[in-house]
Amino acid sequence: MGRDRQEHQGIFTAPMDHSYRANMGGDNGNGSRAPRRPGFSASYPVADPEPLPAPPVDAASRVFAFVEDLFFLSKIQDTGRKMNVKVEFVKNEKELTERMKSNGEGNPSLIIFDLNNVNAKPLTLIPKLKSKLKKGTSIIGFLSHVQGDLKQKAHEVGCDMVLPRSAFSQNLPQLLRRHGAVETDSGAAD
Repeated sequence: MGRDRQEHQGIFTAPMDHSYRANMGGDNGNGSRAPRRPGFSASYPVADPEPLPAPPVDAASRVFAFVEDLFFLSKIQDTGRKMNVKVEFVKNEKELTERMKSNGEGNPSLIIFDLNNVNAKPLTLIPKLKSKLKKGTSIIGFLSHVQGDLKQKAHEVGCDMVLPRSAFSQNLPQLLRRHGAVETDSGAAD
């Protein structure tokens, strides 16, 4: 009797219900679906927002970016092109000031900072821009998700929004659409 008890101790597992496997993303044994990790349903990419109407060729830029990282520079350029938003890349405060003067009266709607761009000196430039441009301009910075101290400092000096690189990339079309819209005569944005 002691020996029978030893043989039957342990974990008992029931046969798997195949509907459970199908609901959890498995192929239910028929091989008709691409294999997925169990427990993860199909992911559906978020659709990009509709592009803005194409601006006139001589339209002033409403979005400026202090970005030197070639990956993000390219990503911002491509997304701006798809969204019909003109984005100008600047290297320093002097260049930004010159480009803003050539825009005429309108201040930029958005300034993007790669907070790891040492040449732009974001932590000293952001407070200057905030006091100069007031509330009409949003300043958004992006950084690595592990840079909590830098994120805190950027908020303290006046950065309106600080995003991890992944969230910035994911939300870039919506950000450009929101801030790239040309103001109409009534003063309302598109």
